[in-house]
Amino acid sequence: MNQPLAYVHPQAKIARNVVIEPFTTIHNNVIIGSGTWIGSNVTIMEGARIGKNCRIFPGSVISAIPQDLKFDDEETTAEIGDNVTIRECVTINRGTKDRSKTIIGNNCLIMAYCHIAHDCFVGDNCIFSNNTTLAGHVTIGNNAVLAGMVAVHQFASVGNHAFVTGGSLVRKDVPPYVKSAREPLSYVGINSVGLRRRGFSTEKIREIQNIYRILFQSNYNNSQAINIIEAEMEATPERDEIMQFIKDSHRGIMKGYYKAN
Repeated sequence: MNQPLAYVHPQAKIARNVVIEPFTTIHNNVIIGSGTWIGSNVTIMEGARIGKNCRIFPGSVISAIPQDLKFDDEETTAEIGDNVTIRECVTINRGTKDRSKTIIGNNCLIMAYCHIAHDCFVGDNCIFSNNTTLAGHVTIGNNAVLAGMVAVHQFASVGNHAFVTGGSLVRKDVPPYVKSAREPLSYVGINSVGLRRRGFSTEKIREIQNIYRILFQSNYNNSQAINIIEAEMEATPERDEIMQFIKDSHRGIMKGYYKAN
């Protein structure tokens, strides 16, 4: 249902049961899936690919060109999955030639005033609280939670099921399953509450704790810790995921456990 006071480009591909409120503008080369609601004063620009049953609140701007001086008007996209809620005044930029797209997975909640820059890849079931900002080329795993006013450095990665405390500056990579806080950002434990909510058993949580005890609390460097973990701990999907994340890290892993004086 299109309001007469909204503008929808005639070449935009809009499913029949999409609701578009007044004063919204939808540009050319846009695809919007069925069941999506778009509030008033939303701007959806070229290259947007929006899934089914999304909710986009007033003031949001989706698929604007990157804030990157290297951008040369190449054809790129901003792709948003199904069942995503985008609250007021969120900005999501499309990609550059580096990754060609910005991706938001399914079932995400992006709260008011968040910014997701070009070439970011965000997994499924993520929550970004108010004013969280991702610089370009950031990768966020599935089920990650970034609390309010988190700022993530370009090219950084946050692993699956990780939790980042509000107001944190993420300059280094945050491995899967952990809680991170303090300045500089440090390991403060396992995201045990989040893991229990998602059905992880007590035994599995204890296994993950033991991995990070060696990695972050035993005075080994990363290479030594990896060798010990791989030699002494049974191979499981979670163990291998943590090891691979650390091996693939380009920015380096955040600090280990920090005990204040």
